[in-house]
Amino acid sequence: MATRTGLFTRDHPRYRWIALSNTTLGVLMATINSSIVIISLPAIFKGIGLNPLEPGNVSYLLWILMGYMLVTAVFVVTFGRLGDIFGRVRIYNIGFIVFTVGSIALALDPFAGGAGAMWLIIWRLVQGVGGAMLFANSTAILTDAFPVNKRGFALGINQVAAIAGSFIGLIVGGLLAVVDWRAVFFVSVPIGIIGTIWSYKSLHEVGTSTKSTIDWPGNITFALGLTAVLAGITYGIQPYGGASMGWLNPWVLAAIIGGLALLVVFVVIELRVANPMFNMHLFTIRAFSSGIFAGLLAAIGRGGLQFMLIIWLQGIWLPLHGYSYEDTPLWAGIYLLPITIGFLIAGPLSGALSDRFGARAFATVGLLLNAATFLALLVIPVNFDYWEFALITGLSGIGSGLFSSPNRTAIMNSVPANQRGSASGMAGAALNAGSSLSIGVFFSLMIVGLSGSLPGALTAGLANNGVPANIAAQIGQTPPVGSLFAAFLGYNPIQSLLGPSVLGSLPGNSSAVLTGQQFFPELLSGPFHDGLVLVFVVAAAMSVVAAVMSITRGSKYVHDDSVVAPTPAAASASAV
Repeated sequence: MATRTGLFTRDHPRYRWIALSNTTLGVLMATINSSIVIISLPAIFKGIGLNPLEPGNVSYLLWILMGYMLVTAVFVVTFGRLGDIFGRVRIYNIGFIVFTVGSIALALDPFAGGAGAMWLIIWRLVQGVGGAMLFANSTAILTDAFPVNKRGFALGINQVAAIAGSFIGLIVGGLLAVVDWRAVFFVSVPIGIIGTIWSYKSLHEVGTSTKSTIDWPGNITFALGLTAVLAGITYGIQPYGGASMGWLNPWVLAAIIGGLALLVVFVVIELRVANPMFNMHLFTIRAFSSGIFAGLLAAIGRGGLQFMLIIWLQGIWLPLHGYSYEDTPLWAGIYLLPITIGFLIAGPLSGALSDRFGARAFATVGLLLNAATFLALLVIPVNFDYWEFALITGLSGIGSGLFSSPNRTAIMNSVPANQRGSASGMAGAALNAGSSLSIGVFFSLMIVGLSGSLPGALTAGLANNGVPANIAAQIGQTPPVGSLFAAFLGYNPIQSLLGPSVLGSLPGNSSAVLTGQQFFPELLSGPFHDGLVLVFVVAAAMSVVAAVMSITRGSKYVHDDSVVAPTPAAASASAV
């Protein structure tokens, strides 16, 4: 391919650092937007005039929350393979354009109510397509640009941006939601324009391309299968009939079972077609397969932690400490700074050290540290002293940093040069699918934990404050998912649950007590801790399993590019 004229030539001595800075900007922007909406959902729904807690609006809430992550998870492998075929920089540049167009459309939502929500959902999906293009090719571009002995540091910086962005998004979303809900989307526009121009003028194709046809059967079965599974799991947390969750909903079961069947078909197709979307033989490389599965489990645990901490802070701790519900998104982001700081310290350092010592020790210790912090969060009280919370979450960030950067470096070093795009895409799919799965998995576990104690606590709390026994009992039997979403969004649901007629008939100051800042957080504290035990024990177990996978990945391994089709024997012979 001819060298394109630009600000920097492909042979420029500092080209690798230009590639690092640009791809880090792209990944940071994409991951910030995966979480920026989480913290600003109350302002967004208020801006379009929609109550997210009304039963008919829960689907809007879930799709605005999940649509972006679902699309990036589904298409990241496809765009990684397209990068291998048509050029990683080309697909990456298109990703910047698509992402920027989506951001502009989101900020200019012309509708209100359900139509406004549908506009946001559709353009979040478009934005997710651009994010998938950026995710899929950023690490492959870096792997092409950096020599083996420098990749750990470069990929460490990139991976730090990828995961730290999800925490930074909480802070940025909290700050911008206070200003205007449209600013949550508009903030990406100037960054996207700058990144688009910069990447086009600065990046060049320096890697190995593979000229082949597009594997349409593989692409279609993978996209449909993963979409069905993730969507089914998402809808599984909504009430169905008289049940508090929808796991027995025929549509949910059909989506999950049918999606898994399609993924099995995808594997069969990939093993038989001449030019597969993803080379399944890469899984015979132990460093690759262990890294992918460990990364998936770590992403599920990290996503679950993020959501539980937001619920904990916005729904309980901040209101108990005098913060108004309108201010809780901003302060939740601020109080989660220790986890971001810990990650920013450990990520680049472990990435650089893994160049010399390999990934296994850093990744394993990081995962075990994560497991320990999950259990430590169960020891402190729900109404904790902040220094305890800051210490534990800071250590959790360090654990994630120790694992993430070396793990991604080990994955990318283990594959042939002409497979780096699809390998990067698979690693990105594991990261984004884990984040999507975490919502369904851990919200379900939390709902199971709440179901045992929340109905009784809610019934007794309302009755003790003058609510008639029959009304208190009726409200106590409402599905706990409503209270969970209220806490997640920083809402006090008591006013909407009781209604103005009941509140107006209560004696004395009971109405003020029930709708004040203390009643709901105090009532939720005990049941929330019951659910937290189940959630964090499972998360700790996932981290331990991922640590076992990580420690069995083998010693430091760099693929020998003279081997075209990797096999288990070749992978073992190349280990050092």
